[in-house]
Amino acid sequence: MTVDGRLVRGERTRTAVLDQALRLATVNGLDGLSLSQVADALGVSKSGLFAHWRSKEALQLAVIEHARGQWTDEVIRPALAAPKGLRRLWALHDRRLAFYEAQVLPGGCFFANANFEFNARPGVLRDRLGVQLADWTAFLTRLADEAVEVGDLRHGAGDSLPFLIESLGVCAVMQATTLGPEVTFRHARLALLSHLRALATDPTILPELS
Repeated sequence: MTVDGRLVRGERTRTAVLDQALRLATVNGLDGLSLSQVADALGVSKSGLFAHWRSKEALQLAVIEHARGQWTDEVIRPALAAPKGLRRLWALHDRRLAFYEAQVLPGGCFFANANFEFNARPGVLRDRLGVQLADWTAFLTRLADEAVEVGDLRHGAGDSLPFLIESLGVCAVMQATTLGPEVTFRHARLALLSHLRALATDPTILPELS
């Protein structure tokens, strides 16, 4: 089968644009994102971007999906390599914080920023962000339930874990600029690890932090 070079180049361009748009959105806000802004940052013509997105909203929705894919690749998939139960929950939290620490995105966390930005602004973008947050919460809940199923937690002990894990992650990344990443990310790790140890049927399966 012959691969159409134009399609390959088009997909590479689309990915490069979305990578740049995602970075810009974490600094200037999702609402501040525009085709002109992205074109200027990449040194390309705005007209060339219209082949991919016909409006600002279309670009914004594409950025949300791109951020979701990045989150899956950088946070979720690596964590799923850990054994089911508390070790997987811990791996997810640790991997999330490592993603923030690596400063992959200059503005910290795309989803935390965008959720705050659109929290009081009804519309298509808030609805799409709401779907992402609901899916993420459901995923955390599933991992907590698995920890009960494999015997790492007593029945009911994981009910509040999704909220706690999300709260610690958001708090750490939002405060890192002001209080310093060394402080916030360490405290976010220690806080969850201490909580998991208190709930665990066998605390020794969890790592030690120096």
